[in-house]
Amino acid sequence: MEKTEGGRTEKSEEKRVHDASVDYKGRVPLRASTGTWKAALFVLTIEFSERISYFGIATNLISYLTKVMHEDLKTAAKNVNYWSGTTTLMPLVGGFVADAYTGRFYMVLLSSFVYLMGLSLLTMSQFIPSIKPCDTRICQQPRKVHEVLFFFSLYCISLGTGGYKPCLESFGADQFDDDHLEERKKKMSFFNWWNFAMCFALMIGATVVVYVQDFVSWGVACLIITIIMALTIITFYAGKSFYRYRRTQGNPLTPILQ
Repeated sequence: MEKTEGGRTEKSEEKRVHDASVDYKGRVPLRASTGTWKAALFVLTIEFSERISYFGIATNLISYLTKVMHEDLKTAAKNVNYWSGTTTLMPLVGGFVADAYTGRFYMVLLSSFVYLMGLSLLTMSQFIPSIKPCDTRICQQPRKVHEVLFFFSLYCISLGTGGYKPCLESFGADQFDDDHLEERKKKMSFFNWWNFAMCFALMIGATVVVYVQDFVSWGVACLIITIIMALTIITFYAGKSFYRYRRTQGNPLTPILQ
């Protein structure tokens, strides 16, 4: 068997991934046991559940604000725009922190817990008597404690989304080696499935989740998406030994801010 200059065989070189990624123990990853679809499926799963949760809430939010919290249409539209704008801007912060300090995996993991906290508080606000919205047949103003907790929950979800958007898709792409022909083809397929998962999740969130909100209850809908999110976070963490990680390279803005 032909030797390389370093004394290693060509076959041995092929077994390793040499694209600057490392495994969960900080070593050069083995091609057979890390990355590709065995890792990317975990990433697709958590993206799918996050998009179901987000679109399930966002699609029907103005209806909740007007019918349950008794806000006028102008105020409700303003609150939805504030929340949507914050959600859109948060990835700038999440991407900066991930590049400079945490890395993509830990940013996704941290964002998952913040997101889950927001969903859990949202669910609690629908079931616990002291903080749930008052009966629309009895009162025409929302309980202040419910209003505060509800919006706090929404902005926790915004914060969680800020970590997901700049990191999750890139982390999925990191599981494929661009210098390996077969993996490069799989990477192109990954982006196709990513878009499919996102669109399919949008459809489920905007139809099934909204249907449950309108015809069963918001509490049941929130409970369902919270359970789904919790299960996929556990699944995502369970796949950590299969992932390929990129070391943080620092952010070009860091010296300026310092």
